[in-house]
Amino acid sequence: MKSSKGLNRNFWLFAIGRFISQLGWAVQDVALPLYVLDKTHSGSMMTAFILAEIIPSLIVMPFAGVVGDRYNRKWLMVGFDLIRGVLLFGVITFNFLGIYQLLAVQVVMAVLGSFFAAGTGAMFPDLVEPNELEKANSTVSSFTILARLAGPALGGLIYGIGGIRLAILINAVSFFGSGLFEMLIRYEWKAKPIEGLGQVFSDIKEGVRFIFKHHYLKTLMTFAIFLGIFSAPFGAVLLPYAMREVLKFTSVQFGLMESFFMGGALLGNLLIAVKFGKKAGKFLFGAMVLDGMMIIAFIWVISPLSSLDRNAAFFFLGAVAVIWGVTETFIDIPIQSKLQRAVPSEVRGRVFSALGILTRIATPLGLVLVGPLLNLYPAWLVALGLWIGMAVVVAYYWVKYRDVLLKDVDGPLAVEVRNPGA
Repeated sequence: MKSSKGLNRNFWLFAIGRFISQLGWAVQDVALPLYVLDKTHSGSMMTAFILAEIIPSLIVMPFAGVVGDRYNRKWLMVGFDLIRGVLLFGVITFNFLGIYQLLAVQVVMAVLGSFFAAGTGAMFPDLVEPNELEKANSTVSSFTILARLAGPALGGLIYGIGGIRLAILINAVSFFGSGLFEMLIRYEWKAKPIEGLGQVFSDIKEGVRFIFKHHYLKTLMTFAIFLGIFSAPFGAVLLPYAMREVLKFTSVQFGLMESFFMGGALLGNLLIAVKFGKKAGKFLFGAMVLDGMMIIAFIWVISPLSSLDRNAAFFFLGAVAVIWGVTETFIDIPIQSKLQRAVPSEVRGRVFSALGILTRIATPLGLVLVGPLLNLYPAWLVALGLWIGMAVVVAYYWVKYRDVLLKDVDGPLAVEVRNPGA
């Protein structure tokens, strides 16, 4: 499956193809909310579009993982890119631009995207040598960041010029462009077709069983879940609230702060890709400590102890955001690479799908709590509570499971598939 050592031809075809589709998707992802707001002026409808992307993904993810393990991953990736391109061309051709029509399209795109992601995520580690996974992940992540930085600006411009129709057309073309690069990837996979619904559920259980059977995977997963309970609401709710309601940042300052963070993440990815590679995992807990220090700096700025005015706070937090982005990368990339090395290719689709569901289900717990707490307590106090929660999780895993989290398995963990011939 790997044609040569290092970041080879297959990897670059994969990475460029992904970048093209992500850039097109970023354009539509900005234009669609603008269109919905222009047509409905409804925040509830905006929420409906967000849920139409999240809920179907969670429902089909286990089944997508099974398909990703049993059918040719390359052609799943190519096929679902082309299908999404055809679907969007159909939307334009038949003028399916009503709000509820686009809502239905959002659901279908979420389902197709889940199957695409399952095959892609399972195939990706096979395209490079195991000791190159950190470099490969950080390179792909760098492309993703570039798409996220360029996409919003392009999306706003394109929507202003040609409306939602032009934005959807560009996204459709991007899926075909991505599929063209993916067709050139050399990848072989022996299909093991699904013979019945019972086999699907058996495969799903096998993926969950594999996680809980191995102490290494179970430790990484529970660490991600407990950390996510506190960190997810911090980034999704508290940061935007504090910047807009407490610090009174303008919309431009708010957007620039996101760019500072993404710039730091891009720098972190480049450092891993060019300099650190697999050695980045050695700095996992050090990155967490520095990450915690950046959070403390943010809490100080929004607390009564700070005397910074809005502009001084903006420049100070801009520097904090850059460092913050770097530290997040040195946490995320090593953990992601450790998981990819540890999970055997033949069960990777269903195991990653199970991991994704288990971690995503836990995240809303924190999101549900933070909103009401911000109505009762100052933002800095809620932020401090979340920081304490994260600190307790990191300290506990440092004391109890430090060796496991810093460990890097030499090869895939043992797998016992119950239906090996199916």
